[in-house]
Amino acid sequence: MTTNPMLVRARTGSLLLGITPPRGNATRERVAEIARATLARLESLDLDGLVLYDIDDESDRNPDERPFPYLPTVDPAVFHTEYLGRWQRPVVIYRCVGKYAEDEISAWLRAADPGAMSGVFVGASSRDKPVRTSLARAHTLRQEIRPDLPMGGVAITERYTSGGDEHLRMLAKQERGCTFFISQVVYDVGATKSLVSDYFYTCRSRGFEPQPVIFTLSVCGSLKTLAFLRWLGVAVPRWLENALVHAPDPLTESLGQCRANARELADFCRGIGIPFGFNVESVSIRKEEIDASVQLAAEIGRMLR
Repeated sequence: MTTNPMLVRARTGSLLLGITPPRGNATRERVAEIARATLARLESLDLDGLVLYDIDDESDRNPDERPFPYLPTVDPAVFHTEYLGRWQRPVVIYRCVGKYAEDEISAWLRAADPGAMSGVFVGASSRDKPVRTSLARAHTLRQEIRPDLPMGGVAITERYTSGGDEHLRMLAKQERGCTFFISQVVYDVGATKSLVSDYFYTCRSRGFEPQPVIFTLSVCGSLKTLAFLRWLGVAVPRWLENALVHAPDPLTESLGQCRANARELADFCRGIGIPFGFNVESVSIRKEEIDASVQLAAEIGRMLR
């Protein structure tokens, strides 16, 4: 049984906030300023953890023009260690392992504090993309160097919809040591419930304990943000896309839908008895969307508690 407080809380519903570190070309003063503003927003939220994303260029996965340009960011581990020192709760550090050499991943694993953080390894965005370290090798390094570091895996509803085997991928990651899963952004709740159901009952039939599934929710405040979600591969049901496109205020419409999705997913997970949680993304640079993400996290927190 895990002693990670973030995952223990998942028995009744944990709450995380996911953010992208500042741009890599920002001055140290600007990064520090952003960190202070981030910590100020977090003070009002009853969070169980903070997710720090590691982003990579995914143009190999989707040849269409990226709605928002890819810009490298500050290393999430550096942002946590050097700028978020006041944050005393758990942190989940993402690692796009393909862009790091083995010695870089090994050094991070040796420096990681299992009592303060968890990791999520993310593989290449396409099979043809050259990588410096494969996902399988990264998991092997973690087993060799820091087996006590809690490790999560990514769960993608859209892969389940297209291939039908995402729940088996989750189980394989669990066998490699993953003790929780964080989903890609969820807008298709029905398909996500089917994925979780297949994962839960496959675990039960094979004698495994289902691990917590953390559902990522992200508000959509503009048609450009909607286009970016589609570019990333997020499935937005047609009825919801129509609602967002024709709404006088897409952000309010999106916020209400995310709120409803959280309630439906929470009820479903409680019904079958699987530990769960929510990760509210706050990755936009628009203040309105950042504020809406904080509002959504506060509302979900009240729902869970």
